[in-house]
Amino acid sequence: MEQFQGVPGLGTIINMIIIVVGGLIGLVARNYLKARLLETLMAAMSVCILFIGFIGATKESLALVDGHFVTNHIMMLVITFIIGTVIGEILDLDKRLEQFGAWLKIKSKNEGEGGFIEGFLTASFTVCIGAMAIIGSIQDASGNPSILLAKAMMDGIVIMIMTTTLGKGCIYSAVPVGLVQGAVTLLAVFIAPWLTEQALSNISLTGSLMIFLVGVNLLWDKKIRIANMLPTLIVAALWASF
Repeated sequence: MEQFQGVPGLGTIINMIIIVVGGLIGLVARNYLKARLLETLMAAMSVCILFIGFIGATKESLALVDGHFVTNHIMMLVITFIIGTVIGEILDLDKRLEQFGAWLKIKSKNEGEGGFIEGFLTASFTVCIGAMAIIGSIQDASGNPSILLAKAMMDGIVIMIMTTTLGKGCIYSAVPVGLVQGAVTLLAVFIAPWLTEQALSNISLTGSLMIFLVGVNLLWDKKIRIANMLPTLIVAALWASF
């Protein structure tokens, strides 16, 4: 990866490209897959997302003390989720993201694509939430895209499989990835001092739980308004300062 060193923002650009390529492969593949297989793939992807979210949350919430596991950050988790969700509901971020998805659907001339918005939102939550995107984007500002390149490989596979079942909207998750990671890279100088090890752990824990909820929505056909919980990530990061 040394050939990619030294170009700020390159990691995010490559991340976006790989998401699009993975999505296009999935879009072509679904034309050759039977409905029964697509249904099973959807269930398999949902379980994988549940597992990724569960493992991430478990890793950050359990600590080994004297040979025994003890829970950490429970109070932080409860309070930050309450505060963050209240803020998100007041701002109605879920509705705003749906409107953005609808705008993208029209601008990309996909008005006839059923499930476009659902695919866009589900894929966006999966690839945008998490400490890896934050840490990688900050390092990307100094010309080190290694974390984002690793993330890009995982995102490409996830979006490829998602596109086979949720459709073309998943490909456009590259847009929020570019916006979010690009913004963090641009603001890295100001954000970095706030992102202590504890703050990143808090972001990872709360983000992992949201990824888990993405799996819940997919597997059990729920409509948990995950977008309205997004301010929790900021509240969780700020919690580490107090």
